[in-house]
Amino acid sequence: MFDPLQAAMKTASYALSAQSTRMRVVSENLANAESTGKAPGADPYQRKTVNFESVMDDALGIDVVQVGRVSADKAPFRTEYDPGHVAADAKGMVKLPNVDMMVELADMREAMRSYSANTLIIKQAREMVSMTVDLLRAG
Repeated sequence: MFDPLQAAMKTASYALSAQSTRMRVVSENLANAESTGKAPGADPYQRKTVNFESVMDDALGIDVVQVGRVSADKAPFRTEYDPGHVAADAKGMVKLPNVDMMVELADMREAMRSYSANTLIIKQAREMVSMTVDLLRAG
């Protein structure tokens, strides 16, 4: 038997897990936004992205979201002329991470909003279950 409240809570819990992973990856990107290589010409930190996928929850027969994979962003590294830097190449250029702070902050904000919305779904579904139990007790 299909239970819509259980399905709503299950779907929201998968989404919470996916958005939690997304927030962790964005936090890692922000923390490493200035992390350069440790040797001349070495590559710096490479931005990571989270890819979601839809999968079937066989127990409830519903599609849910989960993290498909976390992968490296293929965008080019920024470069800066700093011949005194430990990671400067022979031309004095230092490769900097391909992390854009504004993009990361927008991703974090979107992940937080999605996380909050899914938390609210679980809370409301629990309240509906509680009200149903209360009605059954009174009857």
